Amino acid sequence: MYRFGIDIDGTVTCPTSLIPHINEAFGSELTIEDIREYDLTAALPQLDKKEFYSWFKKHEPKIYASSPISKDAKQIINNWKDQYELYFISARGANVRNVTYDWFEQHAIAYDHIELIGTHKKISTAKAHNVDLFFEDKHDNAVEISEELDIPVILFDTPYNREPVPNKVVRVYDWLEADEWVKKEFGIQQELLKR
Repeated sequence: MYRFGIDIDGTVTCPTSLIPHINEAFGSELTIEDIREYDLTAALPQLDKKEFYSWFKKHEPKIYASSPISKDAKQIINNWKDQYELYFISARGANVRNVTYDWFEQHAIAYDHIELIGTHKKISTAKAHNVDLFFEDKHDNAVEISEELDIPVILFDTPYNREPVPNKVVRVYDWLEADEWVKKEFGIQQELLKR
């Protein structure tokens, strides 16, 4: 059975999840189109990075608890549960472990394993779990995981990750497109394994 490594924030959760919280806290009017870099403070140059990080750490549980799920993600992930192993690998830290598990339960999203590694460096975790495919929204993560592990990575398109990608990084625009790619690339082999 193939094992999928799946990022949570900006991939399973909607990439716009943070924006309403930022706008409320800092009196800004950002939209997803304003976020051109993964570093959110680049869109708010007047904001001190330390101040932003401190604010984020304080409000992190509330932000994650209220994050909306990406369109079609629940249905597709739950459809995969009997065909693939679902390993969620996130840069979230252990401090939001309960919030994360509660969020998965609240949204009734299937999983085999959730690992909160507290860093964006996911290569060693993805390697340790021997994932066959990874789902990501952070451009450098997608490229590094693909090149280091020599596996395909599905990169969910956002304004903050539009740099060029190597061949094994597949840019998709939504979960339906990701599902089509999975069916095409992993479905046939999966059917052969069942025989």
